[in-house]
Amino acid sequence: MNWLYRLFKETTRETFSLRWIGLTKIPLLFYVGVSVAEISPERMVVKIPLRRRTKNHLGSMYFGVLCAGADCAAGAFAMYLIRRQPENISLVFKDFEAQFLKRAEGDVHFCCDQGKEIAELVTQAAASVDRVERQFEVVATVPSLSEEPVARFKLTLSLKKRP
Repeated sequence: MNWLYRLFKETTRETFSLRWIGLTKIPLLFYVGVSVAEISPERMVVKIPLRRRTKNHLGSMYFGVLCAGADCAAGAFAMYLIRRQPENISLVFKDFEAQFLKRAEGDVHFCCDQGKEIAELVTQAAASVDRVERQFEVVATVPSLSEEPVARFKLTLSLKKRP
């Protein structure tokens, strides 16, 4: 199994993991075709393509899909770090705030640059019996058009060790 694990790049493995979760637990993620574009200890970038399934009536990305992408960027990063812990930790989002700045008229990249803070939160949750929470920011851009953000999201991630 270890040789199979090393056969694929980390982004490919995480994309497969995310799509498996989409297929088995959260069908919307599978339906919109979410993938991991970049992953490092400091950041995760999740990509959702603009296509018929993700467009609104104006030809830009539907705001519900944008929200799902933000959820995915922070949530998938936390799940990536949780899988590396020996403890069972549950993850939920406590609240969600969104600012839609421009129309997203291309494939959208959702970037969470707070990997170290998420890792600290996971470590706190593993060491405590209490629920721990922290707010994180996700920025959505359309790199094919501009590096200027099309939306900004603030999500409060809440973690708790399962018995």
